[in-house]
Amino acid sequence: MAATGCDSSSERTGHRARPSRRADAARRAEEAERARPGSADWRIRSVGPPDAIAGYTDRVSVLPDEEFGLHVSTTAPAFRVSAYRIGWYGGAQARLVWRSGRVDGRKQGPPVFLDATRTVRADWDRSLRVRARNWPEGSYLLRLDASSGHQRYVPLIVRSRQARGRTLLLHAPATWQAYNTWGGYSLYQGRDGAYGSRSLAVSFDRPYAKNGAEKFLVYERPLVVLAERLGLPLAYTTGVDVHLRPAVLEGVSAALSLGHDEYWTPQQRQYVTRARDDGTNLAFLGANTCFRRIRLERGPGGAPARTVVCYKTAYRDDPYLVNHRDLATTDFRQPPAPDPESSLTGVLYEGYPTDAPYVVLDSGHWLFAGTGVDDGDSFDHLVGVEYDRVTPGDPTPAPLRIIAHSPLVCRGRHSHSDSAYYTVPSGAGVFASGTMRWVEALMAGTRENGRDHRMDARTGAFVTRVTENLLRAFAAGPAGRDKPRPEDNVRAVYSGASRVGA
Repeated sequence: MAATGCDSSSERTGHRARPSRRADAARRAEEAERARPGSADWRIRSVGPPDAIAGYTDRVSVLPDEEFGLHVSTTAPAFRVSAYRIGWYGGAQARLVWRSGRVDGRKQGPPVFLDATRTVRADWDRSLRVRARNWPEGSYLLRLDASSGHQRYVPLIVRSRQARGRTLLLHAPATWQAYNTWGGYSLYQGRDGAYGSRSLAVSFDRPYAKNGAEKFLVYERPLVVLAERLGLPLAYTTGVDVHLRPAVLEGVSAALSLGHDEYWTPQQRQYVTRARDDGTNLAFLGANTCFRRIRLERGPGGAPARTVVCYKTAYRDDPYLVNHRDLATTDFRQPPAPDPESSLTGVLYEGYPTDAPYVVLDSGHWLFAGTGVDDGDSFDHLVGVEYDRVTPGDPTPAPLRIIAHSPLVCRGRHSHSDSAYYTVPSGAGVFASGTMRWVEALMAGTRENGRDHRMDARTGAFVTRVTENLLRAFAAGPAGRDKPRPEDNVRAVYSGASRVGA
């Protein structure tokens, strides 16, 4: 399947091209934005009861100056909306970009339940329309402030139309939605908590549960803050938008998959693989990445990509499969069209839950420069709660270098988590952390996330330095051109064995 709007092969060598005037202007605007003062008041102070206030947008992302609808239900008489852009901002981590006036509040009706797929939709009336006028590209939290004093977040990405020569952050709203239990249902459980009553499709037309942005705050925000602090040329998009608009990948220096990026369409995977083969560095800063194969369907009124479909083990019940045998919405590695994620990421998701030290194997690797580590040094609790490992028996790029090899126990079985690095003929470098806690660890020891799993400041400093090395090298262009070619050590590490517990 050809990617819509892709460059011809003669144009796919522009990773080190001289910046255009437009790119220079964009860089100056980016630097000016980062120099602005931050807003210390962006955090939620009181969530309140579940129905105190909640909302959702009618679009996962917008371009700067585009409009979106905001759908809000509240038990309070009124509310306001504040749009905060996430970044470094001298340590404040966000800046207030826009604030609404007073909006009349009302409690909207009960959700709609679609029996065939056990899908919950809020289907609320639109409360206000917002134009992202003069909003810089970036990751945003819309904070809903009820007049009662309770608050919720609504995440929104102001995406980049093009990202040539920049580092592209791939946010993962399909995964946020898969785990979203608002209305009692997610792709994991029904109202009774059982797997068998789970949704087979979930809708973006409903709020996110809890504070409204838990997955973004834990698994993505720390990386956004770090990348902005480093002053790298950045661009922003989502996995859903890569599926719809793959041209954003053209000429990208690096594409970053963040801490929990489990749900991908086959098209997204194809486009990201093509970008790698054209010279774009890739980093998978989590675990369990590209594990579930999904389909995106329309929502109310025909809006595109408002429903995430994943039947998982019940894929044979999906009526779509009758005429699309190769598009089963189950794990990528499973029949009827098995395609393990390791051919892209270099590692394979193996298990949950675990909690184990991260153990350095190759301290001389350039990614560990400046950390002061030696072979065998470890960092408690950095491996978890899900993990990946190199599996010689599955499709794995070569040569591939395992640089951390961490013993663990998962559900009584002994195995390992691996951090791995490989390159491809285009020069692109690919790194996989092998642990879901990598991005969380960027704030370890600060109590910033409230979920640091007993990781300490030493671990935070280590992960921060390694990530800085990675981002700076990947932003400079295909890492295989400047960094040493990896020496394959998979056979030596695993002694030819590929089974769990070997």
